[in-house]
Amino acid sequence: MALVLTALLQNGAKCVGKTVMDELAFGITGENKHYGTPINPKVQSNIPGGSSSGSAVAVAAEFVDFALGTDTIGCIRIPASFCGILGFRPSHRAVSSIGLFPHSQSLDTIGWFARDPSVLHRVGHVLLKVKAVEPKRERRLVFADDLFQLSKVTKQKTVYVVSKAIEKLSGYQPPQHINFSQYVASNVPSLKAFGQNSTNLQYGISALKALSSVMVSLQSYEFKTNHEEWVKNVKPRLGPEISHRVLAAINTKYENVKVLYKVGTEMRAALQSLLKDDGILVIPTIVDPPPKLNSMKDYSTEFHDRACAVLSIASMSGGCQACVPLGNDAGCPVSVSFVSYHGADKFLLDAVLDMYASLQDQVSIESKSAPLPDVNGNMDASQW
Repeated sequence: MALVLTALLQNGAKCVGKTVMDELAFGITGENKHYGTPINPKVQSNIPGGSSSGSAVAVAAEFVDFALGTDTIGCIRIPASFCGILGFRPSHRAVSSIGLFPHSQSLDTIGWFARDPSVLHRVGHVLLKVKAVEPKRERRLVFADDLFQLSKVTKQKTVYVVSKAIEKLSGYQPPQHINFSQYVASNVPSLKAFGQNSTNLQYGISALKALSSVMVSLQSYEFKTNHEEWVKNVKPRLGPEISHRVLAAINTKYENVKVLYKVGTEMRAALQSLLKDDGILVIPTIVDPPPKLNSMKDYSTEFHDRACAVLSIASMSGGCQACVPLGNDAGCPVSVSFVSYHGADKFLLDAVLDMYASLQDQVSIESKSAPLPDVNGNMDASQW
């Protein structure tokens, strides 16, 4: 039995079952050819997100109070956002992975879902083995303005909601704003080896495209190292999308592998330097709404690339990230994510617990308000 399960059971949790997920934890849609796709209770015609789709659906449908999942390149964060619930990806190796079947050990984490922030917080304290009582620190929110320009949700439903919510709380410094992609480009020098033509891109997004490319390459390289022999011997029957990704990982020859790890080291240092001991980066969890079921073949690459651009921040820095629901837009759940540096898990969980009620109050207010002009506009998919 995995150590995390033992810890939870010893602290009063009750295990009621296992859930469906993407095959080999290699997808981000939550669809499963063999066992069926868990139904997203918030928007049943759309995907639940993955790979930890079943766990997210079990929580969103109120079957359980919380559920575990794994997150390598977004497998907690995507389904949490698409199913309209809380999700937490802890700092890399902050939660024991003993008993976890490795996918990509430099990126793998065990995370969890909940509807109630106090449950999210309590599970975190058990799994993170939090004991010491820390004095409350002031919090400094840093908005990644360029990433919200990528999102198809207006900033009135994300940036504005968070900004107004923290105005009502004590212990928060005035929010700051940053072009995060440009910050990454300036502070992660090894990304230059993965530079891409950015003539058709805005706001320096090419740096995050390069970072996401490194993340996917690292995932694929470690998956091949761990599972190439099994795949070639067993020849598992997989769904088309997963089969494509597995075969691509197995058949690729990886060069300059050391640079992949160097990018991760530099990214961790860059995030720590930006946030110090009081900062929380505010980003969209994912920039697109959940696609319709069985539609991914039509725009799978674009969806995957845009998703990985924002998901790569926590995965490549090893930092922690909390996904928080913020109501709906055009019938689909909306969320925002709070990211902090590696090891700041308790700080971030405390902040989410502190902000949650005010955020939901502000969501309710905005749902009854007239739309504000989206002054800076949003990038559409053609600009990606």
